[in-house]
Amino acid sequence: MVRVAIAGAAGRMGRSLIEAFNDDSLGSKVTVATVLSDDPSLGMDSGILSMGVGNSILTVSDISKYINDFDVLVDFTAPAATEGHIALCEKNRKAMVLGTTGLSKEQINLVSDAGEKIPIVFSPNMSIGVNLCFCLMEIATRVVGSEYDIEIFEAHHRNKKDSPSGTALKMGQLVADTLGRNFKDAAIYGREGFSDQRDSNTIGFSTMRAGDIVGDHTITFAGRGERIEISHKAGNRMTFASGAVKAANWIFGKQAGTYSMQDVLDLRISF
Repeated sequence: MVRVAIAGAAGRMGRSLIEAFNDDSLGSKVTVATVLSDDPSLGMDSGILSMGVGNSILTVSDISKYINDFDVLVDFTAPAATEGHIALCEKNRKAMVLGTTGLSKEQINLVSDAGEKIPIVFSPNMSIGVNLCFCLMEIATRVVGSEYDIEIFEAHHRNKKDSPSGTALKMGQLVADTLGRNFKDAAIYGREGFSDQRDSNTIGFSTMRAGDIVGDHTITFAGRGERIEISHKAGNRMTFASGAVKAANWIFGKQAGTYSMQDVLDLRISF
């Protein structure tokens, strides 16, 4: 059995994760659930918190006191908290499933450095469907990417803080890498006023923040007389949580390294 710690158990994603692991047929089990020290749910049964059914795992605030009670830490929290979790897991040789978005370049480097000592699945989106879309995007980019204009649209709920989403940035990075372009130079974040003709080497991004949208992503390859669109729309957070369950079961016992959901799902493409 894989023993799992959930960071941020009181959050929307944390509650979905607890429910998903509760339904896991592969045998992983939540054994630690953390919340902030000032959260009103501290000390509450995490099962009741997430799904209204008790699981006897009470929420705690200091995960370091329970370091021997889990094998894999699943973290979908915030960059500052994730930074501390990385250091803790690296020190104690614990595996991680990391889905936090909005990490700085320096924090991403911390993930890579930690991956030299512990196994980490690091992905901006754990959805199986989104990761399948990544594969389809890579195929489309190789076939038409150098000839078609490329635009990426994403929409999320009104409370999401980072923009564009980590998934949208991953889509753009994948396209740039496939085409041999510098992503930083190619990315265009929004347009306003008058401009010259579109630079065919750019990758455009547009963003919506509204209502309770869980997560929509579309990449468009637009050529003369046709458009190719690859889209994914998440109906609820369980799609991400279910992917995290797969990742936690997969990463347990693996050698040190920084892995992605492409590795978990065996979706690597070779031509």
